[in-house]
Amino acid sequence: MRNLDITTLRSFVAVAQSGGVTRAAGFLNLTQSAVSMQIKRLEEMLDLQLLDRSGRGVALTPSGAQLLTYAQRMVDLNDEIYTRLTDQSWEGEIVLGVPHDIVYPVIPQVLQRMGRTHPRVKVQLVSSYTRELKAQFARGEVDVILTTEASLGEGGETLVQVPLRWVGAPGGQAWKSRPLRLGFCRICGFRPGALARLDAAGLPWEMAVDSDNDRTIEATVSADLAVTACLEGHASPLLEYVDPACGLPDLGLQNVNLYAGSGRTALIDTLCTELRQGFAAL
Repeated sequence: MRNLDITTLRSFVAVAQSGGVTRAAGFLNLTQSAVSMQIKRLEEMLDLQLLDRSGRGVALTPSGAQLLTYAQRMVDLNDEIYTRLTDQSWEGEIVLGVPHDIVYPVIPQVLQRMGRTHPRVKVQLVSSYTRELKAQFARGEVDVILTTEASLGEGGETLVQVPLRWVGAPGGQAWKSRPLRLGFCRICGFRPGALARLDAAGLPWEMAVDSDNDRTIEATVSADLAVTACLEGHASPLLEYVDPACGLPDLGLQNVNLYAGSGRTALIDTLCTELRQGFAAL
């Protein structure tokens, strides 16, 4: 038989994106053994080893990496066909709130997939700071929010933990200055923790720029007039991470948390699943 089964491909994509069978099973609402059997069946059908199980986690073999692109396209196309032909009742609007600094790279991918599989659903994206998003969520103005926080609030779910890193201009020297010149927005959630760690380390600092505009901060830091902090993997291409051995204090980890409204619907659950899988792939 030369027909690939969509169910096994879906399990393979979930394992590849989440980095493990256990997490993939949770996303798919299947048992771990069921997912393992599907991966084994797929490997036997292709007569290829798709996953490298020799390490602590699960990694793709060269054949697995090649298959992943095709498998994702087949699963997406399957879902798009099914939705367009059978699920015309899924209509409505969801308001999604996301902090500025984690919009890329996951959110555009999630919006694109939702547009393909649920063309009658409008996902309105709101971008702001975590503090503002949580206030809007509490007032019922947004249905789902992502936050960047050091801890997890009531009713939330941590999708991933990400190191918070110092960043500066490419090849810059601002991190050497004493007092250390900083650039943070006034309501940036990373600001209090970064200042506290500098104080604890006995490093003097001063604000080189104090603004409510992220672009102003980015321009100042990219001109090598200050340093700031951002999540690993989410820095602007105009900036680069400061070497951890430079002597600045470690900034610890931040949670990317998910909060969904109490009036959960199938549409909101679908969006949450897409967000979980998107951040697991990071």
